[in-house]
Amino acid sequence: MAYFFIADTHFGHENALAFDNRPFKTIEEHDRALMDNWNNAVGPEDEVFVLGDISWHNATKTNEILGALNGKKHLIVGNHDKRLLKNREFQSLFMEIADYKELTFPQGKGIVLSHYPIPCFNRHYYGWCHLYGHVHISFEWNMMERVKYEMEALYDKPCQMFNCGAMIDYMGYTPRTLEEILERQRKPEKAC
Repeated sequence: MAYFFIADTHFGHENALAFDNRPFKTIEEHDRALMDNWNNAVGPEDEVFVLGDISWHNATKTNEILGALNGKKHLIVGNHDKRLLKNREFQSLFMEIADYKELTFPQGKGIVLSHYPIPCFNRHYYGWCHLYGHVHISFEWNMMERVKYEMEALYDKPCQMFNCGAMIDYMGYTPRTLEEILERQRKPEKAC
């Protein structure tokens, strides 16, 4: 069993194709690629933490997609998920639904999970990582990367916060383990 993470899948959201410059001709091609990538990476017993904005489809179509995806799913609620939360079947497809989550590992290290970036999450000084979504590939992500750079370069404080948006190059429209996210960074990072 492994833990996987992904944000901003935006199943069914045609505007996301243009907004993120996603490399798909149609939303159907996009959805199929994400589903195939998910099921090729995630096994039935693995756990997947979706860090918000899972789908733009209606609840019926979203539930169909979720039912076809491997793994035990957790939802960290994003700004586009609230309307789906009204549907009981949608809720039943997740082991847990939360706005914020901390996963703790031995030696007091762990991961902070949120749909939104938290640039000053206080645990980053202690070997923790922060995984988030929401900002896509935008000026807001550039701002978060700038904060990360300044924490490390100007204040000599480690800042292991990573955007897990599906469209980010190191995510490749695929749920990734923490180890994969760290390995796929532009520069090597210390594991949490």
